[in-house]
Amino acid sequence: QVQLVESGGGLVQAGDSLTLSCAASGRTFSSYVMGWFRQAPGKEREFVTTITWHGSSTYYADSVKGRFTISRDNAKDTLYLRMNSLKLEDTAVYYCAAARNRGYSTASYYYAATLYDYWGQGTRVTVSS
Repeated sequence: QVQLVESGGGLVQAGDSLTLSCAASGRTFSSYVMGWFRQAPGKEREFVTTITWHGSSTYYADSVKGRFTISRDNAKDTLYLRMNSLKLEDTAVYYCAAARNRGYSTASYYYAATLYDYWGQGTRVTVSS
């Protein structure tokens, strides 16, 4: 089992940057594909980005490509999400999640929330104009 705790959310203005962190504890962090998802008010949870075990492969939703960067530090058991050029539509609760090896080595396979086994409680990001 893996416990995930997100932090770093807050209230920012459009155009600002923010970095989210996800601290993992429990089973070996490096054995999990990690992802970020978000849920805006009144909307379904949606995929944001994912990264494979040692960071060799990443995949982004089109809506954040070029603005967000996912990274991980396996020595610190921590996942990060650097968000630049934030937009109003980025307002959401952001969740990190961990997926066991499904037999695929490319991050693009891990875009579905159903593939993830463990979830954090979320951290809220609000972007104002």
